[in-house]
Amino acid sequence: MNKKFYKYVNTVFVVVPMTLIMAFVGLIRNYGFGEDWFFKFLKAWSVMLPVAYLAAFIIIPQARKFTERLIKN
Repeated sequence: MNKKFYKYVNTVFVVVPMTLIMAFVGLIRNYGFGEDWFFKFLKAWSVMLPVAYLAAFIIIPQARKFTERLIKN
């Protein structure tokens, strides 16, 4: 794989399952398995996925820097 796309693809493999789990748990806790639970799930997940994907590019580098500073001391 081209190194240029590695971080984007890697982020997808982290964000997609995490947001699926979060959307499912949030839906079940708030609404349960109602009549239209699947559409509510898709609606929640369609908002979560792009937000989490973009947030990951902000959070991951900052978390890496913080961890490096913490471990060095």
